[in-house]
Amino acid sequence: MAEQFLTLMADYCEADQRRMSVWYDALQNAGFTGNQTLGLHHHISLATFALEEEAAAIALTQAIASRFAPVNVAIRHVGVFPGGKVLFAAPDMSPELVALQAACANGRPLNGYAWTPHTTMLMDEPEVIGRALPVLMQHFTPLMAKIDRLHLCAFWPTREILTIELTGRE
Repeated sequence: MAEQFLTLMADYCEADQRRMSVWYDALQNAGFTGNQTLGLHHHISLATFALEEEAAAIALTQAIASRFAPVNVAIRHVGVFPGGKVLFAAPDMSPELVALQAACANGRPLNGYAWTPHTTMLMDEPEVIGRALPVLMQHFTPLMAKIDRLHLCAFWPTREILTIELTGRE
């Protein structure tokens, strides 16, 4: 399958990657493998771009990384999107997270949808998500997490383009 679009993501710091992997691993160990993209760090998608915008997306990612400081988020929610095919953990909205996303997306929708900050734990059919939810809830503990880098990829197949630390002051 040919690449279809670019996604700019906010990745959590390594310590929080490990903490969130406990939730993800619990689902995997219970047999819930889903069809989410494998091999990505836990993240919040911030913006999407057309393939022909790659150079502009790289420049934007670099500019935002030099402008914004790491962002602390309180991940206190578990949810399922309408349609029942995505199980996720989600942070509270905060002015810092909203400002980061707004700078990245500049008002454009994320793959055609309004932005909802979330970290996908499982993508599957609604009946599978329904069975997986109690497993996630047995292991989910709210946490304060830190977003410390931006990550730009092309999908599908996944092609890593850029990972850059947030080093700014904003």
